[in-house]
Amino acid sequence: MKFPTVTVVLVSAALIFVVWDKTREPPEPVEASRFTNLAANPVERGTAVDWVTGQVPGLCEEATGAAPGTAAHANCLEDSEAREPACRRAAADRFPGIVASEAVFRDLSITLMNCLVPQSRPID
Repeated sequence: MKFPTVTVVLVSAALIFVVWDKTREPPEPVEASRFTNLAANPVERGTAVDWVTGQVPGLCEEATGAAPGTAAHANCLEDSEAREPACRRAAADRFPGIVASEAVFRDLSITLMNCLVPQSRPID
């Protein structure tokens, strides 16, 4: 039987990548002020999507009317986590890779908020 050299190399490379990814420092959190002047300072779509997904706890609190730590709030967070990959794919398909205008940022934000935390209640 021949030694599976290619398989060993591929698995080793995958393990090295995983270890490297786990040891690098996490990126700094993005502040809302980063999105104030997008025409002069555009942002990558992924950065905007990350910021919106960071707003989910507040969105769940607003949507459920329940404080953090309650069952309703926890269920909202779990549902949002389950929908996040599909919402990210939808944003990648629909919006440009570089967000350079406030209109695109607004549309991206609203689309993601509605996808991550859908609200089906009468409007006041």
